[in-house]
Amino acid sequence: MPQLNMDCEGPLTQNDNAYELCKAYIPDGGEFFARISKYDDYLADVEKRPGYRAGDTLKLVLPFLKSFGVTNRRMERFAEKTLVLLPGTMEMLPRISDLLPSFIISTSYCPYLEALCRLTEFPMDHVYCTEVDLDRYVLSSAEKDLLRSLAREIASQPLLSWPENASGIEDLEEGDQEVLRRLDEIFWQEVAGLGIGRLLRDVRPVGGAEKAKAVEDSLVKTKLDLHDVIYIGDSITDVQALELVGDGGGLAISFNGNSYALRAADWAIVCGDTSIIGAVSELVFLNGPDALKELFMGKKCSITGQTLMGMLGRSGITDRFIRPLEGLEGDMEPKIFKVDACNMTELIKISESVRRKVRGIRVGQLG
Repeated sequence: MPQLNMDCEGPLTQNDNAYELCKAYIPDGGEFFARISKYDDYLADVEKRPGYRAGDTLKLVLPFLKSFGVTNRRMERFAEKTLVLLPGTMEMLPRISDLLPSFIISTSYCPYLEALCRLTEFPMDHVYCTEVDLDRYVLSSAEKDLLRSLAREIASQPLLSWPENASGIEDLEEGDQEVLRRLDEIFWQEVAGLGIGRLLRDVRPVGGAEKAKAVEDSLVKTKLDLHDVIYIGDSITDVQALELVGDGGGLAISFNGNSYALRAADWAIVCGDTSIIGAVSELVFLNGPDALKELFMGKKCSITGQTLMGMLGRSGITDRFIRPLEGLEGDMEPKIFKVDACNMTELIKISESVRRKVRGIRVGQLG
């Protein structure tokens, strides 16, 4: 019996809820979030700073959201108002969860996942997400003024960049080194030293190693093994979960993923409709854990469009997952790739292009 573990933002929904919260409540909040997200990428992927996890952006922005009046109730209402499902999700999610054990493992804040579960009737007890309670914390007027000033400063900074082979601050240009040092000072001295700095210690985003732990915890519930898992992810926060599942003999799959997810995955799906997730999951459910490999027997490293749908149909996949894919054309048509060093450059180009089209340029460019 296979088990499906999915990220939420990207594979299921169009949103980046934390980015959208910042953009809505913080002046120049889109620029503010983009700079912290890039800082997150650097700490997690380049420096690999001990104790820092990919996705910790979601705790770094919380004191600032609090300073601009965000409350628990506002987070809940915002999630309900802005939630946008990717095409196919509304039908695919309940169908696939009826077919096999399914879990959502998301770095997103829990109010956003609660809104998704209410809409789709997906069970919240099969969801892992970032718990936050902004109303627990008291913010003084002086702290509020300081955080608002720091938010303006962060939003006005240059966006961090680094060469592909960078491994630490010494590999960055001088200007980027200055930005990095200032961000370190802001978060780990100035904000951490405030009363509201408790948020940085209390909140544990479900990203990086936490997603891998969530996969292991879900297996305790189902009494299955890693080789039974199909993991669907799309970003840097999914890397460790993808690697865990791939190393354990399961299916590590990038869905419209960025370069981080693609380099950690063994398979890549590129498509404008999430019904393909249901189709691949049903393929494995009906034909066993090697079904995807067998689909590629005698083929090159990709199967696309009508060829792919014909092969899925002949493998017993029901129309409920294939029919929604039939009207897709061009970039949006379903494609499955076997990830290989030989096709990585082209695959990143194809996958990130569709990622930006499906989720929007600004959200699609985030790590």
